[in-house]
Amino acid sequence: MLITLIRTLILYIVVLICMRLMGKGEVAEMQPFELVIMLMIAELAALPMGDTGIPLMNGIIAIIALVFAQVSISMINLKSEKVRSIICGKPSILIDHGQINEKELKRLRISLNDLVEQIRAKDYPSVADVEFAILETNGDLSIIPKANKRTVTLEDLHLIGSYEGLPISLVIDGHINKDNLKKARLDIDWLLDQLSSHGIDGPKDVLFAYVDATNHFYVQRKQQK
Repeated sequence: MLITLIRTLILYIVVLICMRLMGKGEVAEMQPFELVIMLMIAELAALPMGDTGIPLMNGIIAIIALVFAQVSISMINLKSEKVRSIICGKPSILIDHGQINEKELKRLRISLNDLVEQIRAKDYPSVADVEFAILETNGDLSIIPKANKRTVTLEDLHLIGSYEGLPISLVIDGHINKDNLKKARLDIDWLLDQLSSHGIDGPKDVLFAYVDATNHFYVQRKQQK
């Protein structure tokens, strides 16, 4: 029992490190070869956990080999568009200039119902609202709406928007993020003064606090237990 627990913890750490090396990304955004490698890693990690007769090192070496393969393929994809098109495929235009591409739908074995559902999921109630619909290589559907269906922007209204920047979190669940505080060119004394002006004794009572590009300070107090 103890051996199984130790093997499980070791494999967990190895897989976690490997996932970090493979890079960040959601499962839904993975290329087919990345998903295959993920499934194979999961299977290779499960085998030594379920059967103590399988040498632990065999599973670890196989996992490392797959990670090396994934990183290598990703690097090649960055360098060669031709290789990328072979491994990952090419985007497919399902709606072209407002017209449904029946030939492409049949080739990809996508029904009209599936297409309409995905368009609705993108907040477009009708196919008539869509100028182009492109099925990306990761399976996601990109929608380019018709001109009269696009969201109005400040540029359309000939208005100039103010710069908003990126809010910087300073306190999360009672803990001060000193790196972000330094990035915002602020110090702890300033933070404590801001908390005091909001009637908060200290960071331990703060659920979340941030400052935006205009130095506007926002804070939410923790709920009383």
